[in-house]
Amino acid sequence: MKDDEPTPGRRLLLRAAAALGLAATAGCADGPGASAPAGSPAAGAPVAPRAHGPYAYRLQPFAGNGPPRAGRALPRVREAPILRVDGRRRSMVLTFDDGPDPRYTPGILRTLREHDVRAMFFVCGEMAADNRDLLREMADDGHVIGNHTWTHPLLTRLDRSSTRDEIERTCDVVEDIVGEYPAWFRAPYGAWNRNVFQLGAELGMEPLAWTVDTLDWTEPGAKAIVRRVRAGAAPGVVVLSHDAGGDRTGTVEALRDYLPELLDSGYHLTVPNRHQV
Repeated sequence: MKDDEPTPGRRLLLRAAAALGLAATAGCADGPGASAPAGSPAAGAPVAPRAHGPYAYRLQPFAGNGPPRAGRALPRVREAPILRVDGRRRSMVLTFDDGPDPRYTPGILRTLREHDVRAMFFVCGEMAADNRDLLREMADDGHVIGNHTWTHPLLTRLDRSSTRDEIERTCDVVEDIVGEYPAWFRAPYGAWNRNVFQLGAELGMEPLAWTVDTLDWTEPGAKAIVRRVRAGAAPGVVVLSHDAGGDRTGTVEALRDYLPELLDSGYHLTVPNRHQV
């Protein structure tokens, strides 16, 4: 036996080490014959994402509650809501809050459809959940559906957790019904604070207020509403009306009067693009 030739005992140790190395390599392989540990997905099978809370996938990483929603860019956190839109082409925006309500929303949708006009509906989640067909009708007609919280509270009196719940639940029900996440948010009563702006941005929505308040929530009658729209009409104006939350008969009647007037005056009734504000 040569000096550098392994002894019989050493040969056994080397063979055992080689066998262990082959076993470890086989366990990491993806080829035929490779087996995964018990409870692991088979090679090539998609791995199920980790379960999070019911709304966690909405939030971006800095919110601390799970991964971002794929492909959704976040707007910046604003210090004030948007009050006007691009006024080129004499554009104006009609908005309706608090619905949908089966007593008044169908009449508004019908008038908008007759004139081939798109508007924005800032819906309350509890109303949307109870009137799913109306929400689908809005979407089918090309209207923009915005978030107006779940129960229409004064957000500036709520803590952050309660505020997020109000906003997030409405995002979820809108997406569940129409398959699209809201891109716009409006605070009830126009009451904004830093917390509201931050949460809206985290959820991917721009804050939109208004330029002209028709005061239809005071139920002044159709003629008074028409006068206010006529007086406030101008390029870039955002008009606030309501399709729920009280007797909105005047709102429905007023729209039938002032909408054709605006169109005949050369106004282009449109909806804003979130990425151009």
